[in-house]
Amino acid sequence: MKVLIIDDERSIRNTLKEILEFEGHTVDTAEDGKQGVDKALSESYDAIFCDIKMPVMDGNEVLDTLVSSGCEAAIIMISGHGDIETAVKCIKKGAYDFIQKPLDLNRILITLKNATDKTSLVKETVSLKKKIQDKYDMVGESPAIVHIKEIVDRVAATDARVLIMGANGTGKELVARRIHDKSPRAAAPFVEVNCAAIPGELIESELFGHEKGAFTSAIKQHKGKFEQAEGGTLFLDEIGDMSLAAQAKVLRVLQEKKLSRVGSDKDITVDVRVVAATNKNLTDEIAKGTFREDLYHRLSVIVIHVPSLSERLEDIPLLMDHFIGQICKESGMAPKKLTPEAVAELQKLPWTGNIRELRNVAERLMILCGPEITAADVVAYATPSI
Repeated sequence: MKVLIIDDERSIRNTLKEILEFEGHTVDTAEDGKQGVDKALSESYDAIFCDIKMPVMDGNEVLDTLVSSGCEAAIIMISGHGDIETAVKCIKKGAYDFIQKPLDLNRILITLKNATDKTSLVKETVSLKKKIQDKYDMVGESPAIVHIKEIVDRVAATDARVLIMGANGTGKELVARRIHDKSPRAAAPFVEVNCAAIPGELIESELFGHEKGAFTSAIKQHKGKFEQAEGGTLFLDEIGDMSLAAQAKVLRVLQEKKLSRVGSDKDITVDVRVVAATNKNLTDEIAKGTFREDLYHRLSVIVIHVPSLSERLEDIPLLMDHFIGQICKESGMAPKKLTPEAVAELQKLPWTGNIRELRNVAERLMILCGPEITAADVVAYATPSI
């Protein structure tokens, strides 16, 4: 682990440095608060030991500066004049722990181990969030995509229900996730339901839950997707395929913000933002009698149309770079250059499968081509042989 010691007493700095280096840690030192802050902000540390009483910039100022700057290191405050009140203040400000002088070797090592374990966990969490964000990033600079991003950024801060329309593979889920991630509900669950993939007889149980014994296979109580998404966002994908019976119950939840599990007559209040998506023309479905008009109006406070890939061909270079980067990270393959001629060939294709099809083509080209993806490669491999 990499550790920084900030203390104006040379004997303390040197003794603590020797102890930690003997334990296998890499240690830097600073003789005052300003020097310590400069080092902490210019380099990456797992833990920082900081004395409270120092010239130039005291420990409280150091702590405030590092916490406000987003420093990820665990900050451990030390002092020869400590008391419970001082320790509590430091912890409230963001310090990991407070140790009183004279320093106890066992206490130092235990605190450092616990602190660095926490720091590692925080870094792993940040890294995981970044991977998730990258996976669901909306890539593109075409006017259509820029317009969608602008609408999403305006709508996200509200609780307005959103209906996302577009063909299969255009990225409707990405729009839904962006709405959630930029909303005040971002820390709460994002729960997705593919209405087309759930059998009609199970959709109500899946959405609203069921009580034990409600039907033959209900061996225990089950919370539905609405309850699982409490405080967050429920994404109803392919809502045009939902049965009329389930539509009626969804409408009730949207109107009253209450539901009852299958097999129960007890109402449960839920706080959920609903975002729906479909590849169908719901106006046509209403005319056919397969979709409720009142539900459509409840869902379509904001309607977002996601364009097909053929309507945003100028985004293909950015999308290919994005997918190639993803594939390299996932498989460990070396990056490959995409020639301008190859891009031109890709832009000639019909892309009936939209972004999903482009992702498959990118992976196919990465596997089958040499260090450079050429126009000839696109002609040869972009369309799978049958």
